[in-house]
Amino acid sequence: MNETFELETEYIPLCDLLKYCGVTETGGQAKLLISGGEVLVDGRVELRKTCKIRDGQVVSGHGFEIHVTAG
Repeated sequence: MNETFELETEYIPLCDLLKYCGVTETGGQAKLLISGGEVLVDGRVELRKTCKIRDGQVVSGHGFEIHVTAG
């Protein structure tokens, strides 16, 4: 999956972004994916579940890449 997510606010928490984009079905699954070291933000492993994802960042992992833009 390769998609673009448009922000409606200044940022979105990482776990919410994964849920909204369909990478996981629930926020709990997103948190497990993040804590397992399976999510990259701008090419670096991110372990903070509520990391603030802002315009211009790229969130990726096994089988997905999300480009975040300002709405």
